[in-house]
Amino acid sequence: MTGIRWSDKPMSNGRALLRRGLHLGFVAGENDQSTPESDAIVEAWCNHRAIHLPAIINVSAFQTAIEQAHTLMEQVLDGESPADVFEASPYAEWLKLGQSEAAFVPAGAIHDEADPQEIEKVLFDVEKKGTAIAEDLWCKASWLSYHEEDASLRFRFSFGMEGHEDVASQPERQRWAASLCDALFPESQALTANPAILKLLHDVLGGNPAFVERIVYFNAPNGGAQLHHDVERGHAGVIYAQMSGNTVWLALDKQTLIDEIVVFVNDSVHAEAVEQVLPSADDRAALQTLAGNRHKLSDFLEEFDHELIEALIDHSPEFTARLVEQGYAHMLQPGDAILLPQHDLETCVWHSVFCLDDEPGEGLSFALRKSS
Repeated sequence: MTGIRWSDKPMSNGRALLRRGLHLGFVAGENDQSTPESDAIVEAWCNHRAIHLPAIINVSAFQTAIEQAHTLMEQVLDGESPADVFEASPYAEWLKLGQSEAAFVPAGAIHDEADPQEIEKVLFDVEKKGTAIAEDLWCKASWLSYHEEDASLRFRFSFGMEGHEDVASQPERQRWAASLCDALFPESQALTANPAILKLLHDVLGGNPAFVERIVYFNAPNGGAQLHHDVERGHAGVIYAQMSGNTVWLALDKQTLIDEIVVFVNDSVHAEAVEQVLPSADDRAALQTLAGNRHKLSDFLEEFDHELIEALIDHSPEFTARLVEQGYAHMLQPGDAILLPQHDLETCVWHSVFCLDDEPGEGLSFALRKSS
């Protein structure tokens, strides 16, 4: 359960919801600090609800790695090349994969001039006894948004040609890309070697979990992700862990989000709020039309350019207030995790994130599938 409250004015112990120059109010309160029972977690997962797992990680056990991750973040923010940083200590040692004969070998770095969010994509091969056993793995450092005052970073791990390869069809390369994340961010074990989390995920997935397509986030003040989903073929959902700093999440399944949009748009009480984010009468009429047809609204949400809806769900303080008041907000502090079912495009949990601190915080976001 959530006891989080929203206000358009500062509150005692309240935190501002500020993202990309937009002030969406203040929140205060706290979540229920007890972890749900396994049956309740499975039931929530099957019914497409976000699941908050408070204090399930002992972050103090990973403090050295977390501090090193923050150092890496600062180096990248200062303009250093991730490829150069990874060739120095401690990464040069970490990439040797412990006592095994295999090692991640740097294979260069590239920058996509057509992608203004990309900072650098660092390439790696896995070699054993001089022979490559996995190739074209990468860690991509990028900005989370185009906003000049948003310093949020992400380090994404995958392989091959981005956006063209079916990563789910190559589980072995996917496993090596995940291992690359383990090497560069050892705090990944807070999820992947956590007995409580492994048991919960076994119950949820019906088998041992595989943590794939990993992202390490640094959500910065005035930054964070807008409402979106993470559906990808072969993946069951996402688990996010808060390693440092504090965030607030809005998370609800797509059908419920559609319900909330329809109710909000059709209630004359919110007419002024809609006009504030959509001053054009034509745009408001188009939104009203969408709100009258669930199928078209659902399809429109999946379009890459859905600015008409984005104006409402990401820019309106009043709509944000409604989601908080309806119980879809979750506050995460270090040691907390959140499970986000992503079964398919019609039922997936949409989610957005706000940084609540004056400094960036680290989070781990790993896609989940049942281990083969």
